[in-house]
Order: sequence, then C-alpha cells, then structure tokens
Amino acid sequence: MTDQPGSAPTDYDKLMRANLAHVFNERDAVRRMAAIGELYAADAVLFDPEGVAKGHAAISEAVTALLAQLPPSFVFSATGTAVGHHEVARLHWRSGPAEGPVAVTGTDVAHFENGRIRSLHVFLDPATR
Repeated sequence: MTDQPGSAPTDYDKLMRANLAHVFNERDAVRRMAAIGELYAADAVLFDPEGVAKGHAAISEAVTALLAQLPPSFVFSATGTAVGHHEVARLHWRSGPAEGPVAVTGTDVAHFENGRIRSLHVFLDPATR
C-alpha cells in the first residue's frame, strides 16, 4: 500500500470492509449514520447506478432506499481483500442471503482523503445468463 509521503498508511481493506459491514449492511439508520460519520468525509459523495448522494444524510438515505428493495436476509460481504494506493481503493463484494446463493456482485471504488472516504463509486456486475 502506498500513500502520500509522510502520512500514515491507510488500511484500505479495514475501511472498505467497515463500509460494507456498518453502512451497507446496517438497517438501523441511527447506527448507520454513526458509521458514516466515522468512515466518510463530511462532504463525501456516493455514486451508484441509481444516482448521486452528497453528504452523510443523503448517503444514509440512499442506503435506506437500497436496503428497502432487498429482503431482510440479504447481506453484503467482501469477496477478497481491498486493494489500493495513492488514496484510491477497490473492493469486490457479493450480496444475497447470508447462507444462500449469490444474488448480485459488484465492486466499490473509493477515493480517500485523510483516512476517510471522499467518494464512493458502486459498480454492479452484469447478470450472468
């Protein structure tokens, strides 16, 4: 992992896994907002296929809308280790029932600033036929 000279190295894997676990898997809005406050810069932006959300409240609302479309048993989990350098990292993930088949896969690409997510781009993989 390479970061800005003189700065502490960013643990991209820890931060991106925490984002999946405590933001995208959190159905309690109060706990999700607390996690967003810890993981995201104040003016962070979430880009997903459905739109753009800027700021903590808007990001939480976007996740609420996403989770409302999914069965309660669905969870997001990393499928490998996040890889990053120079304040940009990516993490592949999957979603589906905790003990069931994979329903969707994708990749998160995050830009970090001062150890917090400055922007997050969510990419969904095309469905297999």
